[in-house]
Amino acid sequence: MRNLIRCAPVPSAFATPADLTGLRDRVALVTGGANGIGRAASIALADAGAEVVVADLDLDGAEAVAATVGGHAIHTDVADLDSNRAAVAFAQQRCGGLDLAFLNAGVTSGTGIGDDFDLAAYRRAMGVNLDGVVFGTQAALPAMRARGGGSIVATASLAGLVGVPLEPIYTANKHAVVGLARSLGPALAPEHVRYNAICPGFANTAMTKSFREQLREAGFEILDAEVVAETAVRVLAGQGTGECWFIQPGREPAPFEFRNVPGPRTAPPAAAVPTGEVKA
Repeated sequence: MRNLIRCAPVPSAFATPADLTGLRDRVALVTGGANGIGRAASIALADAGAEVVVADLDLDGAEAVAATVGGHAIHTDVADLDSNRAAVAFAQQRCGGLDLAFLNAGVTSGTGIGDDFDLAAYRRAMGVNLDGVVFGTQAALPAMRARGGGSIVATASLAGLVGVPLEPIYTANKHAVVGLARSLGPALAPEHVRYNAICPGFANTAMTKSFREQLREAGFEILDAEVVAETAVRVLAGQGTGECWFIQPGREPAPFEFRNVPGPRTAPPAAAVPTGEVKA
C-alpha cells in the first residue's frame, strides 16, 4: 500500500503549504534514493500521491525505500548514460511513463587541486555530481516529451552559488549544475518541461557524516534531510523554471536572485549616416 505518512512529520520550512495535487498519480524517478535526501523525497512524493521509482547504486537500500513507499527499485549508476536510460525505461515499463525526475545522487569530491590531486576521485565526483545530472536529464527528456511535458529538479548546493575554497572540485561541479538549470529552464519551456535546481546547505546525510560534529562545533546548523526533500517536492510541483532554490537553516527556501549579473550584450547600433554624407 502506498501514499501513507510513514514517519513523524518534520516542521515545514515554509510559511504556507504547497499545492501538491498535481503530483497525484504521476510517476517520479528519484536518483540517490536509498538514503538521506533521496529517501526523504521518495517518501514525500509517495505521500503526495506519486508512484516512485527509487534508483541507487545501493540496490538493497533502494528496495527498502521502495517497500516503504509502495514503489519500485532499480540499481542505477548515474555516472553511466546507459544506466540512466535503463532506469527511465524501467519506469516506463513498470509505471507506464515518466513525469517527474529528482536527480539527486551526489558525492563529496575527496580531492583538491595541487599536490593532493587524485584523478580517480576527481573523475568519480564529476561523474556522479555533474554527469549524473546531465545523463539523467538526457535519459528523462524523451519519456517526458512522450507524456506532453514534465518536471525535473537537480540537486546542486549552496556551493553552487558561492566559492568554497576547501572543496574546489565539488564547488565546480555544483556551479555547473546551477548553470545547467538556469540554461535548460527557458530552453525546455516550449516543450512544457520545467527544469530547476535546489541548493541546500549542510544537511544531515551520509555525505556530511565524517565532519558533521566539526560543523556543529564551528556553529553551523545542520538541515534535516526532510526539509531539503520538502523543497524539492514543492519545486517539482510548482510552476517556475530555470530557478535555483537556496535552502538554509532559519530561512524560508526561495529562488536565488542573481542580481546585477552581467550577461552577453549585443553591440549598440551604429549611428545613422545622413544621405549624401560619408561616415569617416
